[in-house]
Amino acid sequence: MNRKEKIKTVLKILKEKYNFKVKRDEPFKVLVTTILSQRTKDEITKFSSERLLEKVKTPEKLLSLKSKEIEKLIYPVGFYKQKAKGLKKLSKILIEKYNGKVPNNLEELKKLPLVGDKTASCVLLFGFNKKTIPVDTHVARISKRLGLVEKNLSPEKIRIELEKILKGKDRKIVNQLFIQFGKEICKPIRPKCKECKIKKYCEFYES
Repeated sequence: MNRKEKIKTVLKILKEKYNFKVKRDEPFKVLVTTILSQRTKDEITKFSSERLLEKVKTPEKLLSLKSKEIEKLIYPVGFYKQKAKGLKKLSKILIEKYNGKVPNNLEELKKLPLVGDKTASCVLLFGFNKKTIPVDTHVARISKRLGLVEKNLSPEKIRIELEKILKGKDRKIVNQLFIQFGKEICKPIRPKCKECKIKKYCEFYES
C-alpha cells in the first residue's frame, strides 16, 4: 500500500469515528488565538483568547492598548509578556502594510511576528477556507508513526509532504482528525494501540 492509499484509508476510518466540519472564523481572530495557543494548554488558550477578543476585535484596537493591558488580558498563556509585545508589533504591521487586514498568503503571513508555518496554515485553513494542513505535534507524531513521512522532518516539511498525497477536502480535515485521534488514542506516551482502529497501517505498532 502506497502513501496515498494509506492516508486515504486512514482518513476514511477516522471520519467514521469523528464527525465534524471545519469551522471558519474571522482571520484576525484565528491569527490571535493561534498565537496565544503556542506552548499553552487548550483550556487556557480558550479562556485567554476569549477574554482578549471580547475587548479587541481589530488590529487598530489591539495596537491602542498598552503591553501591560494585553498581558493582563492574555495571562496565563505561555510567554505572555513576549506575546503581548509581539501582538502589538504584529498589529502595527497589519495596519501599515496590509490596510488592517490579515494577508491570505502563506509567505506573507510567515513574515509577521510570532507566525510560523503552523500558525500561518491555521489562518489560511480556518480563516480563509484554503486547502492546507497545519502541522502541530499530533499531526507530526501520527504522520511519522504511520510512515507517511520521514522521522526527521520539520513541521513545515511534513506539511509539504502531506499536501503531495492529499487533495481537496481531505487536506482541510486531516488536522482536526489527527488532533482528536492523537488526544484520545495515539498519545505521545503510552498510546492506546490495543484500542486503535488503524493499527494495521501503523509502522510504530508493527515495530
